[in-house]
Amino acid sequence: MNIHHKNKQKTGRKIGFLLLLSFGLIAAFVSFNKIQWFDLPIIIWVQSLENSYLTEVMKFFTWIGSTKIVIAIIIITSIILYVLLKHRIELVFFVIVMIGSTALNNLLKVIFHRERPTIHRIIEETGYSFPSGHSMAAFTLYAMISFLLWKHLRSRFGRGLMILFATVMILLIGISRIYLGVHFPSDVLGGYLASGVWFTLSVMIYQWYLERRAKRNK
Repeated sequence: MNIHHKNKQKTGRKIGFLLLLSFGLIAAFVSFNKIQWFDLPIIIWVQSLENSYLTEVMKFFTWIGSTKIVIAIIIITSIILYVLLKHRIELVFFVIVMIGSTALNNLLKVIFHRERPTIHRIIEETGYSFPSGHSMAAFTLYAMISFLLWKHLRSRFGRGLMILFATVMILLIGISRIYLGVHFPSDVLGGYLASGVWFTLSVMIYQWYLERRAKRNK
Protein backbone atom coordinates (compact mmCIF):
# COMPACT_ATOMS: atom_id res chain seq x y z
CA MET A 1 0.00 0.00 0.00
CA ASN A 2 1.58 3.32 -1.06
CA ILE A 3 1.89 6.44 1.08
CA HIS A 4 -0.70 8.32 -0.97
CA HIS A 5 -3.30 5.61 -0.38
CA LYS A 6 -2.51 5.46 3.34
CA ASN A 7 -2.98 9.21 3.57
CA LYS A 8 -6.36 8.93 1.82
CA GLN A 9 -7.45 6.28 4.33
CA LYS A 10 -6.35 8.45 7.27
CA THR A 11 -8.21 11.42 5.81
CA GLY A 12 -11.31 9.28 5.35
CA ARG A 13 -11.18 8.13 8.97
CA LYS A 14 -10.76 11.71 10.19
CA ILE A 15 -13.70 12.94 8.09
CA GLY A 16 -15.86 10.03 9.24
CA PHE A 17 -15.01 10.67 12.89
CA LEU A 18 -15.73 14.41 12.55
CA LEU A 19 -19.10 13.70 10.91
CA LEU A 20 -19.98 11.16 13.59
CA LEU A 21 -19.02 13.60 16.36
CA SER A 22 -21.09 16.34 14.74
CA PHE A 23 -24.10 14.05 14.39
CA GLY A 24 -23.75 12.98 18.02
CA LEU A 25 -23.76 16.62 19.11
CA ILE A 26 -26.89 17.47 17.09
CA ALA A 27 -28.57 14.27 18.29
CA ALA A 28 -27.84 15.15 21.92
CA PHE A 29 -29.38 18.62 21.53
CA VAL A 30 -32.45 17.07 19.86
CA SER A 31 -32.79 14.39 22.56
CA PHE A 32 -32.75 16.98 25.34
CA ASN A 33 -34.96 19.39 23.38
CA LYS A 34 -32.29 22.09 23.50
CA ILE A 35 -32.06 22.86 19.80
CA GLN A 36 -34.64 25.68 19.44
CA TRP A 37 -31.86 28.30 19.34
CA PHE A 38 -30.72 26.69 16.08
CA ASP A 39 -34.05 25.69 14.54
CA LEU A 40 -36.34 28.66 15.10
CA PRO A 41 -34.27 31.49 13.52
CA ILE A 42 -33.67 29.38 10.39
CA ILE A 43 -37.32 28.34 10.10
CA ILE A 44 -38.49 31.95 10.50
CA TRP A 45 -36.02 33.20 7.89
CA VAL A 46 -36.67 30.44 5.33
CA GLN A 47 -40.45 30.67 5.65
CA SER A 48 -40.33 34.47 5.47
CA LEU A 49 -39.36 34.01 1.82
CA GLU A 50 -42.69 32.32 1.05
CA ASN A 51 -44.42 33.21 -2.19
CA SER A 52 -46.50 31.22 -4.66
CA TYR A 53 -43.67 30.75 -7.18
CA LEU A 54 -41.11 29.64 -4.58
CA THR A 55 -43.65 27.28 -3.04
CA GLU A 56 -44.03 25.46 -6.36
CA VAL A 57 -40.24 25.27 -6.73
CA MET A 58 -39.86 23.81 -3.24
CA LYS A 59 -42.68 21.33 -3.85
CA PHE A 60 -40.82 20.24 -6.99
CA PHE A 61 -37.58 19.58 -5.10
CA THR A 62 -39.43 17.72 -2.36
CA TRP A 63 -41.01 15.61 -5.12
CA ILE A 64 -37.54 14.97 -6.62
CA GLY A 65 -36.45 13.74 -3.19
CA SER A 66 -39.51 11.51 -2.71
CA THR A 67 -39.20 7.74 -2.43
CA LYS A 68 -40.66 6.95 -5.86
CA ILE A 69 -38.34 9.35 -7.67
CA VAL A 70 -35.29 8.20 -5.69
CA ILE A 71 -36.14 4.59 -6.58
CA ALA A 72 -36.48 5.59 -10.26
CA ILE A 73 -33.05 7.28 -10.19
CA ILE A 74 -31.55 4.22 -8.46
CA ILE A 75 -32.96 1.96 -11.20
CA ILE A 76 -31.65 4.21 -13.99
CA THR A 77 -28.22 4.45 -12.35
CA SER A 78 -28.15 0.68 -11.86
CA ILE A 79 -28.91 0.12 -15.55
CA ILE A 80 -26.10 2.49 -16.53
CA LEU A 81 -23.65 0.72 -14.22
CA TYR A 82 -24.65 -2.78 -15.32
CA VAL A 83 -25.47 -2.41 -19.02
CA LEU A 84 -23.39 0.52 -20.27
CA LEU A 85 -20.37 0.56 -17.95
CA LYS A 86 -20.51 -3.16 -17.05
CA HIS A 87 -19.40 -2.49 -13.46
CA ARG A 88 -21.20 -5.19 -11.50
CA ILE A 89 -19.21 -4.67 -8.30
CA GLU A 90 -20.01 -0.96 -8.37
CA LEU A 91 -23.68 -1.83 -8.94
CA VAL A 92 -23.78 -4.11 -5.89
CA PHE A 93 -21.97 -1.47 -3.83
CA PHE A 94 -24.39 1.24 -4.95
CA VAL A 95 -27.51 -0.78 -4.13
CA ILE A 96 -26.18 -1.91 -0.72
CA VAL A 97 -25.30 1.66 0.29
CA MET A 98 -28.72 2.98 -0.76
CA ILE A 99 -30.59 0.23 1.10
CA GLY A 100 -28.35 0.75 4.13
CA SER A 101 -29.05 4.48 4.16
CA THR A 102 -32.81 3.87 4.18
CA ALA A 103 -32.52 1.28 6.95
CA LEU A 104 -30.34 3.62 9.02
CA ASN A 105 -32.82 6.47 8.61
CA ASN A 106 -35.74 4.28 9.72
CA LEU A 107 -33.75 3.07 12.74
CA LEU A 108 -32.76 6.58 13.80
CA LYS A 109 -36.34 7.86 13.45
CA VAL A 110 -37.54 5.11 15.79
CA ILE A 111 -34.75 5.80 18.28
CA PHE A 112 -35.34 9.56 18.48
CA HIS A 113 -39.14 9.57 17.72
CA ARG A 114 -39.18 13.33 17.27
CA GLU A 115 -42.47 14.91 16.24
CA ARG A 116 -42.59 17.11 13.16
CA PRO A 117 -42.82 20.91 13.45
CA THR A 118 -46.25 22.50 13.60
CA ILE A 119 -45.28 26.15 13.10
CA HIS A 120 -46.44 26.60 9.50
CA ARG A 121 -47.04 23.56 7.32
CA ILE A 122 -47.58 24.04 3.61
CA ILE A 123 -47.86 20.31 2.96
CA GLU A 124 -48.69 17.39 5.25
CA GLU A 125 -46.34 14.52 6.12
CA THR A 126 -46.57 11.63 8.55
CA GLY A 127 -43.93 9.80 10.57
CA TYR A 128 -41.15 10.95 12.81
CA SER A 129 -38.99 13.95 12.00
CA PHE A 130 -35.35 13.31 12.99
CA PRO A 131 -33.34 12.81 10.88
CA SER A 132 -34.90 13.91 7.60
CA GLY A 133 -35.37 10.95 5.25
CA HIS A 134 -35.38 13.18 2.17
CA SER A 135 -32.07 14.74 3.24
CA MET A 136 -30.43 11.40 3.97
CA ALA A 137 -31.61 9.87 0.70
CA ALA A 138 -30.50 12.91 -1.32
CA PHE A 139 -27.05 13.04 0.28
CA THR A 140 -26.43 9.32 -0.14
CA LEU A 141 -27.81 9.15 -3.67
CA TYR A 142 -25.98 12.11 -5.18
CA ALA A 143 -22.77 11.48 -3.24
CA MET A 144 -22.77 7.87 -4.49
CA ILE A 145 -23.45 8.86 -8.09
CA SER A 146 -20.62 11.42 -7.93
CA PHE A 147 -18.25 8.88 -6.37
CA LEU A 148 -19.01 6.16 -8.94
CA LEU A 149 -18.91 8.43 -11.99
CA TRP A 150 -15.85 10.45 -10.91
CA LYS A 151 -13.28 8.21 -12.64
CA HIS A 152 -15.38 8.03 -15.80
CA LEU A 153 -15.31 11.81 -16.22
CA ARG A 154 -11.87 12.80 -17.47
CA SER A 155 -12.19 16.58 -17.59
CA ARG A 156 -12.03 18.92 -14.60
CA PHE A 157 -15.00 20.78 -16.00
CA GLY A 158 -17.10 17.61 -16.14
CA ARG A 159 -16.16 16.62 -12.61
CA GLY A 160 -16.74 20.14 -11.30
CA LEU A 161 -20.15 20.29 -12.98
CA MET A 162 -21.10 16.94 -11.48
CA ILE A 163 -20.10 18.02 -7.95
CA LEU A 164 -21.96 21.33 -8.38
CA PHE A 165 -25.10 19.54 -9.55
CA ALA A 166 -24.95 17.04 -6.67
CA THR A 167 -24.41 19.81 -4.11
CA VAL A 168 -27.30 21.90 -5.43
CA MET A 169 -29.67 18.92 -5.43
CA ILE A 170 -28.71 17.89 -1.89
CA LEU A 171 -29.10 21.42 -0.51
CA LEU A 172 -32.34 22.29 -2.28
CA ILE A 173 -34.05 19.03 -1.33
CA GLY A 174 -33.10 19.66 2.30
CA ILE A 175 -34.14 23.32 2.24
CA SER A 176 -37.47 22.42 0.63
CA ARG A 177 -38.35 20.35 3.71
CA ILE A 178 -37.78 23.33 5.99
CA TYR A 179 -39.64 25.73 3.68
CA LEU A 180 -42.65 23.42 3.44
CA GLY A 181 -42.79 23.13 7.23
CA VAL A 182 -42.35 19.37 7.56
CA HIS A 183 -38.85 19.31 9.06
CA PHE A 184 -36.76 21.28 11.50
CA PRO A 185 -33.37 22.53 10.22
CA SER A 186 -31.72 20.19 12.72
CA ASP A 187 -33.57 17.28 11.05
CA VAL A 188 -32.03 18.22 7.73
CA LEU A 189 -28.55 18.80 9.15
CA GLY A 190 -28.81 15.56 11.13
CA GLY A 191 -29.79 13.75 7.94
CA TYR A 192 -26.77 15.12 6.07
CA LEU A 193 -24.41 14.18 8.90
CA ALA A 194 -25.82 10.68 9.42
CA SER A 195 -25.70 10.01 5.70
CA GLY A 196 -22.18 11.44 5.55
CA VAL A 197 -21.03 9.00 8.22
CA TRP A 198 -22.65 6.06 6.41
CA PHE A 199 -21.27 7.13 3.03
CA THR A 200 -17.72 7.62 4.36
CA LEU A 201 -17.75 4.26 6.14
CA SER A 202 -19.16 2.52 3.06
CA VAL A 203 -16.51 3.99 0.75
CA MET A 204 -13.72 2.97 3.13
CA ILE A 205 -15.01 -0.61 3.30
CA TYR A 206 -15.47 -0.69 -0.49
CA GLN A 207 -11.94 0.51 -1.15
CA TRP A 208 -10.58 -2.01 1.38
CA TYR A 209 -12.48 -4.77 -0.44
CA LEU A 210 -11.09 -3.69 -3.82
CA GLU A 211 -7.55 -3.80 -2.38
CA ARG A 212 -8.03 -7.30 -1.02
CA ARG A 213 -9.53 -8.43 -4.31
CA ALA A 214 -6.64 -6.98 -6.31
CA LYS A 215 -4.11 -8.75 -4.08
CA ARG A 216 -5.90 -12.10 -4.50
CA ASN A 217 -5.90 -11.71 -8.29
CA LYS A 218 -2.15 -11.04 -8.52
